[in-house]
Amino acid sequence: MSDIAHFFSPVSVNDILEGLPIREMQFGNLFTIHTEDSGFPDIENIDLAIVGVIEERNAENNTGCSMAPDAVRGFLYKLYGGSFNARVADLGNIHAGHSAEDTYFALRNTVDALVRKNIIPIIIGGSQDLTYAQFLGYKDLEQTINVVAVDSVFDLGNPEANITNCSYLGKIILHQPNYLFNYSNIGYQTYLVDQTSLQMMDKLYFDAYRLGQIRDKIEEAEPIIRQADMLSFDITAIKHSDAPANPNASPNGFYAEEACQIMRYAGMNDKLSSLGIYEINPSQDVSGKTAHLAAQMIWCFMDGYYNRKNDFPGRSNPDYLRFHVVLQEEKYEINFYKSKKSDRWWMEIPYPPNGSLKYERHTLIPCSYKDYTDATNNEIPDRWWQTYQKLS
Repeated sequence: MSDIAHFFSPVSVNDILEGLPIREMQFGNLFTIHTEDSGFPDIENIDLAIVGVIEERNAENNTGCSMAPDAVRGFLYKLYGGSFNARVADLGNIHAGHSAEDTYFALRNTVDALVRKNIIPIIIGGSQDLTYAQFLGYKDLEQTINVVAVDSVFDLGNPEANITNCSYLGKIILHQPNYLFNYSNIGYQTYLVDQTSLQMMDKLYFDAYRLGQIRDKIEEAEPIIRQADMLSFDITAIKHSDAPANPNASPNGFYAEEACQIMRYAGMNDKLSSLGIYEINPSQDVSGKTAHLAAQMIWCFMDGYYNRKNDFPGRSNPDYLRFHVVLQEEKYEINFYKSKKSDRWWMEIPYPPNGSLKYERHTLIPCSYKDYTDATNNEIPDRWWQTYQKLS
């Protein structure tokens, strides 16, 4: 991986841990870490890669968030490994280039290189406009992708203006060539989002789930996350009392336990290939609470990853049950699939005969048991209808 090694600077474990020793089974001893002495890691047998990004120049009202990577490492290195054998490399930090675009270039190429080797980059920002660079990492992979953001707002901004952490989504949506198939927001707060943005989401058949919807039944987040190729987590989606390290944090939001559950769902998603955690500002933190939580969220992601079921229905995987539902006077037929391994559900979208091959991978989408019961009650599940409209 010498082609990306020059993007990274090493980390100082001693400085990060303030000279405190690391115990044998803590991550600081289990990870392969890029230090001055050891050099850039050999990642041939690595599953996950920590990627710090020291960039905040396009952040609005969050100066200081570029210092998050080492703050999070200070807690991450002290966590103990679980029942899994963590094959993780910490590649070090991508430092800010001469311009923010230079930093984007480095992150884009890093994501591209790692995803091609089936290594999941765990990106610690930095401001959330880095999500755009994370997205650009898929540009040359010749597939359309699904993006999921855990965020209290949509960050559409003005796509004609220079990119910021408040406008990166507009850049993603308008990017040409277009390889975005679906965008899902988890946790938006209605009083922070204008109605025009919600209407645009509906018009584009994108998914947006209110904070209250998800908090009422956190397991409903699982099928949303299971369709993601990449996930971007804005720390301000978590309530201020649990994650104070951002001047834009809200009194409302997810609880810490819910954020960790979301991250475990992300880890268990067999197709998710990159993760970014953004907008943590150590200068605003209280006793390192937010950095500590982010470290635990990464732990939960790893726990989910090492419990992946690889149970996507298909010819090579017969361990599922098929249910055929006819609804609305035989106008629509939906095939549902339930995994025998995990009890997770999928539903099939009819693929138009003249449809583009680039959308073929989106014809079997994650769903919940509720989608199945809705169909048996003659109601078309919303996520089925939205995907059907896109494919048609």
